[in-house]
Amino acid sequence: MRTDDRSPVARHAFGGLMLLALVVLGAGIGLRDPWPPDEPRFALVARQMLERGQWLFPHRGHELYADKPPLLMWCEALMFALTHGWRGAFLLPSLLAGLGTLIVLYRTARRLWDARIGLYAAALLLATFQFVEVVRHAQIDPLLLFCITAGNAGILVHCLRGPDWRAFWLGCFAAGLGVVAKGVGVLALLMLLPYLWARRRGWPVTFAQRRRAAEDHGPAGPQADRVASPGDGWRWAAGALAFLLPILAWLAPMLIAALGSGDAERLAYVHDLLFHQTAERYADSWQHREPAWFFLRVMIVDWLPVSLLIPLLVPRWREDLRRHEARVLLPLAWWMLALVFFSLTPGKRELYILPAVPMVALAIAPHLDALLARRWLQRTAFVLAVLAGTAAVVAGAWAWLKHPHAAQRIAAGYELTDGGRALWWSVIAAGVPFLVAAAWLRPRRGVIALVAGMAAAWVIWPLATYPLLGASQSGRAIMARAEQRVGPDGEIGLVLWREELLLQARRPVAEFGFSRRAEDQLRDALAWQAQAPARRWILIDSDAMGRCVDPARAVSLGVANRNAWWLFDAAAVREACRPAAAGR
Repeated sequence: MRTDDRSPVARHAFGGLMLLALVVLGAGIGLRDPWPPDEPRFALVARQMLERGQWLFPHRGHELYADKPPLLMWCEALMFALTHGWRGAFLLPSLLAGLGTLIVLYRTARRLWDARIGLYAAALLLATFQFVEVVRHAQIDPLLLFCITAGNAGILVHCLRGPDWRAFWLGCFAAGLGVVAKGVGVLALLMLLPYLWARRRGWPVTFAQRRRAAEDHGPAGPQADRVASPGDGWRWAAGALAFLLPILAWLAPMLIAALGSGDAERLAYVHDLLFHQTAERYADSWQHREPAWFFLRVMIVDWLPVSLLIPLLVPRWREDLRRHEARVLLPLAWWMLALVFFSLTPGKRELYILPAVPMVALAIAPHLDALLARRWLQRTAFVLAVLAGTAAVVAGAWAWLKHPHAAQRIAAGYELTDGGRALWWSVIAAGVPFLVAAAWLRPRRGVIALVAGMAAAWVIWPLATYPLLGASQSGRAIMARAEQRVGPDGEIGLVLWREELLLQARRPVAEFGFSRRAEDQLRDALAWQAQAPARRWILIDSDAMGRCVDPARAVSLGVANRNAWWLFDAAAVREACRPAAAGR
C-alpha cells in the first residue's frame, strides 16, 4: 500500500522519527568535554583557528596539523562562535550531520518508492549500532557520512527518478564537500558505474521506463532513457564543475598562500596533506593495518541488529536483480565498490565502511514489510531484547557485588571511587529498558521491543556516564591538579602531551612540539625550566621520564586514558640532565 507523501500521517510519522533521532543522537550534549582519541584534537585545532584567525593552515599547538582537511574544524569553530561554549559546540556538527543523513535518506527512498519506504530506510539507519555510536562523537566521519549520502542521493534521484539535474549537481557538490571533509568523498561518484552498466544492459532505469516495462511486461531499452538524451553533455560537465567547486574554494587559496609565502613549513604541510596523508597512506598505510577480510567482521558486529537481516534479503535481492530493478542494483553495487576500495588498503578502521550503511538500508527498506510479517523474526528480535537486557543487568550486578579483577581494572582506569559502583549501576540501568519493553510488548511485537530497548539504553547511558567519566576521560582532572599544585604564579610545560591536556589548560602553557621525539621535547623543556626554576614545572607522560627525572621528587597526578601523568620542578631533575651541568 502506497503512503501519500503529502498526507498528515506521513508527515507526522516522519516528524516522530526525527524527534526520536534528536533525543537518541543528542542525549548528553553539554554534559562532557571532548574525549580521546580524536575529539580533543579537532576541538583544539578549531579553538586555535578562532584564537589566531588562521583558517587555511590548522595548528595543533605550534605545529601545523596536516593529518586531515579542515572542514570539521571549521564547523566546530563556527558552532563555538554561535554557542560560546565548547561543551555545547564540539558535538553539534556531528549531531546535525546525523540528522541530515536521516533526512536525505528518507527523501531519497520517498522519491524512489514512497513515504513508507522512506520511513523504513531512515529507521533502519537509526537502528544501526555503528551509526548511533559514531554520530554521538565529534569525529570527521559523521560529516563525511552526510556528504557521501547526499552525493549518492543526488545521483540516484537523477538517474532513477529524473532527469533532475539540480539533484545531480547538488549530489556532485556534496561529494566535493566530502573531499574537503576527509578526501574520500569522491567515492559517491562511483554510483555512476552501476548506472552506466545497467543502461548498457538495457535495464529500465528511469521511472518512466519502469512504468512502461511493467505495462509491457518487458524491459524498455536504453533509447527511452531521458536522463542521457542528446544535448545534455554540458549538464553532465556541470556536475564535474559542481564537484570541483568546494575543493577549489578551499584548495586554491591555501595553495596560493603557501606558494606565495615560500615558507618551508607551509610547503611541507601542503605536501603532507595532499600526498602523504592520501595516496601514500592508502597504498602503504603505517597505522591500523588489518587483513583484507576485516570489514566482514565490522559489518556483522557493528551493524547490529540490521546486519541480521542481510542474509534474509539475499534471495529477495537476487529476485530484484533478475527483474532488472535498478533501484536495488545501484545501492548494492555501490556498497560492494566501497567495500572493495577500503579492503584493498592495508590500513583499516571500523569507521571507514560507515557510508555504506545508508545504501544497505535503502536496499532493505522495500522488503521490510514482508520481513516484519514473519512471526519467527518477531520472536528472534524478542529473544535478542531479552538477552541484551539480561546480559547488561547480570554484568552490572556481578561487577557491583563481586568486584572481579576486570571490573576493578576498569574502575581504576577511570579513577572511580567505591570500585566504580555508579558505573555498574549505569550498566544495569541501560539493560532494564530491554527487559521492560520485552515484558510489555511480548514476542509478537519483538522488533518494537528490541528497538524501544535500544533507544532507551542509548539515552540512559550518556546521561548516566558522561558526568561520571568526564573529568578523567577529558583530562580535565589532570590539568586541574597540575594547576592547583603549581599555584597561581606557576608555569607549566608539556612533554609527550595529549591534545586534551592543552585543550583543558586554563592558563598559557609551554609545549615543545607534538610529533617530535619524547627525548627532544624533554631536552627543550628542561632548558625552558632552567631559565626560571623557581616557578616552572613540567607535566609529563610517565613514558617520557626516562632517567632524567627522579620519581621520588616528582608528583603523581594520576591516570587518564591509560596514561600516567607526573609533575615535577627543577629539584626532581637528576644532575646529569640539568642544562647547566651539561654546559660545564
